[in-house]
Amino acid sequence: MPVIPPTVTPRAFARLAEIGAAEQGKALRVAVSGGGCSGFQYEIALDEPKDEDLLLTGEGETVVVDPVSLPFLAQARIDFSEELIGARFVIENPNATASCGCGTSFSI
Repeated sequence: MPVIPPTVTPRAFARLAEIGAAEQGKALRVAVSGGGCSGFQYEIALDEPKDEDLLLTGEGETVVVDPVSLPFLAQARIDFSEELIGARFVIENPNATASCGCGTSFSI
């Protein structure tokens, strides 16, 4: 069964444009690794795209997901949130059965 890739909101692409990611030859890498207080954790960083990455593009900007992380991010929504406590990229993941208060750790 094919994996439905994550989506990226216009607000997330706009933030990448604001910080000039594409101008620097960078993309927003969203990955999943083992660890964190719930078993898995998100890793979000500016990085150069690799050949095997899934590229999600919009507004001249790119978000990349590696093939190992892709099943954990199926149907997820990558957004950008700006609140009084700070601004950050956030992942709304329908595959996560639990998460912790930090917003970067989850379990499946």
